Amino acid sequence: MAGDHLMLAPICLIENNNGQFMVNQEALQVLRTFTQPLVVVAIVGLCRTGKSYLMNKLAGRRTGFSLGSTVQSHTKGIWMWCVPHPTKPNHTLVLLDSEGLGDVEKGDNKNDKWIFALAVLLSSTFVYNSMGTIDQQAMEDIYYVTELTDKIKAKSSSRTEQMDDSMELVSLFPDFVWTVRDFILELKINGQPATPDQYLENALKPKKGTSEEAGMCIQKFFRNKNCFVFAPPAYGKKLLKIEQLHDDELDADFVKSAENFSNHIYNKAKAKTLPGGAMVNGPRLGNLVVNYVEAITSGDIPCMENAVLALAELENSAAVQKAFTVYEKMMRLGIQFPTETIQELLCLYDICEREAINVFIKDSFKDVDQKFQKALENQLKAKLDEFCKQNERESQDRCTALLQDIFRPLEEAVKQSAFSKPGGYDIYLQQMRELQKKYNQQPKKGIQANKILEEYLKSKETVADTIKQADQRLTEKENQRREQERQAQAAAEAARRMEMELRRQEQINWEIQRRQEEEIRQMFIRMETEKRRLLEEQKRERTRKLEEEARKIQEEQRRAMAEQARNLQKFRQQYNNHSSDVCPIL
Repeated sequence: MAGDHLMLAPICLIENNNGQFMVNQEALQVLRTFTQPLVVVAIVGLCRTGKSYLMNKLAGRRTGFSLGSTVQSHTKGIWMWCVPHPTKPNHTLVLLDSEGLGDVEKGDNKNDKWIFALAVLLSSTFVYNSMGTIDQQAMEDIYYVTELTDKIKAKSSSRTEQMDDSMELVSLFPDFVWTVRDFILELKINGQPATPDQYLENALKPKKGTSEEAGMCIQKFFRNKNCFVFAPPAYGKKLLKIEQLHDDELDADFVKSAENFSNHIYNKAKAKTLPGGAMVNGPRLGNLVVNYVEAITSGDIPCMENAVLALAELENSAAVQKAFTVYEKMMRLGIQFPTETIQELLCLYDICEREAINVFIKDSFKDVDQKFQKALENQLKAKLDEFCKQNERESQDRCTALLQDIFRPLEEAVKQSAFSKPGGYDIYLQQMRELQKKYNQQPKKGIQANKILEEYLKSKETVADTIKQADQRLTEKENQRREQERQAQAAAEAARRMEMELRRQEQINWEIQRRQEEEIRQMFIRMETEKRRLLEEQKRERTRKLEEEARKIQEEQRRAMAEQARNLQKFRQQYNNHSSDVCPIL
């Protein structure tokens, strides 16, 4: 697509300061912003022949390139105007307006020859503008074409045994358009109507008594030739302000011819190409401008082959750099250091390499013997080596950091002599295995994971040996201590058992004595109880006996009393009975 720069007006591309050509860097930067294919139309001709008007017409503007309405030439050097192509999408139309040839104020025509040559070299369509007719004088005015082989070389080396260098120029030169201004004659050849193209072909044929060299050179160097004839646009003072006049104020034939010329340029003018068919864009045309002007200013003859080779050198170098940048960007975006395997990196490299090569091939130009592509491939491989080394460093740094973080507590424990105890070596080994397992479970360690771990473990072998030796010494001492403790415990246990036996015997003796005393006490209790029982029994017996005796006495008394009662009753009865016989006593 075109650059962002929109050219509102022409700008001087090649400055001519008192015969010294110099590229205008500002214009060069503007030109390089146009990346579309360019249709480059350059116009040359004698001073004050209306070249700038035609270029403004092609730009679709009435003003732009300066029009000379005085006897002095206005345009100096070569001016450039880049505009969107009106009929070819995605193309840019580059208009190059050159200073007038044959200006008496310049003193010599050396610069004119170089202006002419530069216009031919830079354009895809070369317009030669003249006045009047194509006659002997016109052929003499365009004599510059006869010196093209002196001002332009197709090849850098001389080839005396091959075809002349001029034959190469034929395939490289632009299309040729001759515009004849203020043409007032009838277009007839041998009394027959003719087209402008036929008029040009006839004018270029050798004629007796005329200079044939210019016509022959035009026939020789320019394969495609066209001609446009223009009637005078206006007359009198109107010519002084022609850029202000509308088409209806100009001569109708002139307007028609201008329209035909413009349509021809729009529809027939080809995009500029390089040998081999590569399209020329703004950057490429800018490089050609610099190369040709440098050759002229250094006293050399501009060489198309050298210019193309220099352009190829620049573009291929830029293509290499662009492809390398694409490759590097894709690699950095696609890779996450560290990779788990080298194959992961190599697979990404293959993808990025193919894309970089495609980018290079797309942007490269005349890469003879694939010199630059091979250089790119070498750079990609060298960068791959850097990525591999970076991958190793990233993996090493990651693994080292992990080891430091994971094993830090263990190392702190070692510093604090936490394993300087019997069995410390086994504990140390167990913790080492657990930490190794934790380390192996960590993701994104990269290809150095095992190597860094092995190196770390190897670095800790001395520590492990020291812990092991200390463990052996301390274990031996611990075993001795434990044996002593065991013996002491055994002796203490024996003493404890003996003491317990003594206490048991004492307890037994005490129990026996207690039992004996209890038995004696119980015996005394029984005896006392028995005594009390006996006394009680004796007492009860005595009481019983007394009671028995009392009962007997009472019984006897009851029997006596009963007897007395019975006797009394009997007496009474007897008495009563006796009394009844005598009298009642009661």
